[in-house]
Amino acid sequence: MSGRDPLYEGKAKIIYPGPDDATLVQYFKDDATAFNAQKKDVISGKGVLNNHISEHIMLRLADAGIATHFIERTSNREQLIRKLEIIPVEVVVRNVAAGSVCPRLGLTEGDPLPSTLIEFCLKDDALGDPIIAREHILTFGWA
Repeated sequence: MSGRDPLYEGKAKIIYPGPDDATLVQYFKDDATAFNAQKKDVISGKGVLNNHISEHIMLRLADAGIATHFIERTSNREQLIRKLEIIPVEVVVRNVAAGSVCPRLGLTEGDPLPSTLIEFCLKDDALGDPIIAREHILTFGWA
């Protein structure tokens, strides 16, 4: 991505200007974080895998008639996407106890959960990505 100045860099992606005013280039990094970036590592190939998974999900959503920001995968690490207003909500789906849920709920890392757990977090690094309820999302118009 040399020669382009990033518009934004997050924990997993870097956003660059696109070829026109309505688009951006999304670059998938190999960085891995946990506990709101308190634990960091690099996993070789993670960005490539995440890019391909993202493309697959976006194409399935399009097949179902759901509009997304995805235009096309342009390389193993990049996608061309539409500019949009970010929904500041992160959705975490767990079938196994892992990460921050373990100390928060006294669970043992790796134990299967009795059923799928879906959690919502406000995407705000300054606040530590706090867990929020569906009612918060609706009340504050985040989605």
